[in-house]
Amino acid sequence: MQNQATAHEMTSNDTDGAIHPSYLRLLTMIERLHRQLLDVIKDELERVNQADINAVQALLLFNIGDSELTAGELRSRGHYLGSNVSYNLKKLVEAGYISHSRSERDRRSVRVSLTPEGFDVRDKIEALFERHLGSLEKVGDVSAEMMDVTNLTLERLERFWADQIRYQL
Repeated sequence: MQNQATAHEMTSNDTDGAIHPSYLRLLTMIERLHRQLLDVIKDELERVNQADINAVQALLLFNIGDSELTAGELRSRGHYLGSNVSYNLKKLVEAGYISHSRSERDRRSVRVSLTPEGFDVRDKIEALFERHLGSLEKVGDVSAEMMDVTNLTLERLERFWADQIRYQL
């Protein structure tokens, strides 16, 4: 009996030991990839002479797209932190990329949508991503199946982290 318990403990410890470096590497990769995506967008903005906004703002325009949303809806979708989205929305309104209007139902709520200038930036970012899709598999050696598995893993990790917060685990 004692040997079985020891074997089980060893297997459990080996599994825990194997996932530890993988989890830490994944956390580092998530951070690094987000920064790198912003660098790619920044380079594209410079290439197309769009120097009046930053990569975070361009990505915000891309994510708003055809929608009319409140800042709260953008935050609840998980794209942006509160002060971050408020600051960038303000800057984008001032620059003429976003229009805003009070909600008819709740006068405290402000709804935002893209102006023609905002759609122009959104289209530039969309074109960038479309170009990536044209070479992702050939040049990047990344297949649709690999992305599907990665997306599933990241969705499960997102749910795990949300549960950690929600249930104070």
